[in-house]
Amino acid sequence: MLMTSATVTKPPIHIRSMGEADIGEAARIVRVAFGTHIGAPDPEAFGLDRDYIGTRFRNPSVAALVAEIDGQIAGSNVATRWGGFGFFGPLTVRPDLWNSGVGQKLLSATMEIFSEWGVRDAGLFTFANSPKHAALYQKYGFWPRFLTAIMAKQVNGAGGRKGPSEAGYFSRAESEITLAECREVTDLIHEGLDVSCEIRAARDQRLGETLLVYDRATGRRVEGFAVCHCGEGTEAGKEICYVKFAAVRPSDHAAAVFTDLLDACEALAASRGLKRLEAGVSTAAIEAYRAMFDAGFRTAMQGVAMHRNNAPGWNRPGYFVLGDWR
Repeated sequence: MLMTSATVTKPPIHIRSMGEADIGEAARIVRVAFGTHIGAPDPEAFGLDRDYIGTRFRNPSVAALVAEIDGQIAGSNVATRWGGFGFFGPLTVRPDLWNSGVGQKLLSATMEIFSEWGVRDAGLFTFANSPKHAALYQKYGFWPRFLTAIMAKQVNGAGGRKGPSEAGYFSRAESEITLAECREVTDLIHEGLDVSCEIRAARDQRLGETLLVYDRATGRRVEGFAVCHCGEGTEAGKEICYVKFAAVRPSDHAAAVFTDLLDACEALAASRGLKRLEAGVSTAAIEAYRAMFDAGFRTAMQGVAMHRNNAPGWNRPGYFVLGDWR
């Protein structure tokens, strides 16, 4: 007798925009997914001091998605627009649903968002040692390029040589003028790159500070800036100052400005009583990467940047820029 098994119908995967009520569960899945992947002893408690979902959800330049199965959140993804550049992550799926197609559904919806935004370039950060992740993203036209080093150093209690008062803080009073100068810096590095949304988020959500280094001769024009998250409940985590993005205006003295900027970040961390300074840098930006070593940073972990259509983007030699797309 020919025996046949009953056809098993999988419940459909529904993709929709994230709502405020989804943040808690989406953040829990992020912790469990990453904690499970790296083998944390308690995945539920992994990264409890960092907020990658709520802070980004409240950023107007972000589109957050959730995947649902039978009315339950199965995973999420966050797409961020920095002017003409877009990146996504964290993209996470409940471990019990890995290999079920949830990630691909979220990615397809994310690509539609990038298309609607009309971003010229796009990228992502993923695990450098995972062929599975790389293969998935390659299906959507993203190709691995250079390593991204997440670097860190212990904060000197006295702070760096250049304190925040010397470097300057981004203030509401001069916001439009300063934002325009910061956009000028990033546009010189990569046409259309604009991280104004991160500067505003750091201020409006009280995540940290944006440090500004001005022209040494005039004391006016912004030569470099760093968007820093400080402490628990931000993307930094407990006792950490995290440089989410930093850039220096291309010039003959860019290396000196970059050193001043790193000093200012350390001084900010010291002034907040934080013990660790973190920043991500592409190894393609070799001058910035080496300058981090010279400043006492060491690599804590490595990932790989994947670029759509293998375009070099703004991770290139000759530029002093920090940003790891996590």
